[in-house]
Amino acid sequence: MQVEMSSQIADRSDAVEPEALEPLLHSVLGPAYNFAVRLTRDEVDAEDLVQEAALRACRFFEQFRPGTNFRAWFFKILANCYNNRLRQDGRRGGQVSIEDAPPLHLYLRSSELGLIDGEADPARAFLERLGTDEIADALNQLPEDYKTVATLYFVEDFKYEEIADVLGIPIGTVRSRLHRGRRLLQANLWDLATEHGLVAPKEDM
Repeated sequence: MQVEMSSQIADRSDAVEPEALEPLLHSVLGPAYNFAVRLTRDEVDAEDLVQEAALRACRFFEQFRPGTNFRAWFFKILANCYNNRLRQDGRRGGQVSIEDAPPLHLYLRSSELGLIDGEADPARAFLERLGTDEIADALNQLPEDYKTVATLYFVEDFKYEEIADVLGIPIGTVRSRLHRGRRLLQANLWDLATEHGLVAPKEDM
């Protein structure tokens, strides 16, 4: 679904250098919308979220430093808008236990079937094998804080430093949440891969 830039943005007479903003904004609207859909699980809410972020980007464009990463800057605005909505709704990710998620569960199971062949990150390998809806299902089962970090890393290909900047958290927190997110994803990813025929029990192969 294509998100169109709001006419309110194009018509703002007080926007800073609108001719510079518009092509930058258009370049990230598609990926931003996809990210918002994964966070909200609702196309209408995702479009509203992106429009809100776009209007804020227009309003605060003078704070963007030319030559820096506009995509990361815009995703930071989008993440802030999403977190604000979570706070308003009284929903935030709390502490979760990973005791039931063995640290090498996905690695060991996929190794048994010869599926990773030296793959350093089996979670990423399995996500790449799944379709968009299945990826959304797998990530959506994570608590909000872990889901956001995992989505930025696995789906949007942000680096640790970029995720830290987007979410306004220390890089150590990014690493910790991503580590826990991987652990929580593992059993679910294996079940999804089996359900969709990407892997089969060893005795059936």
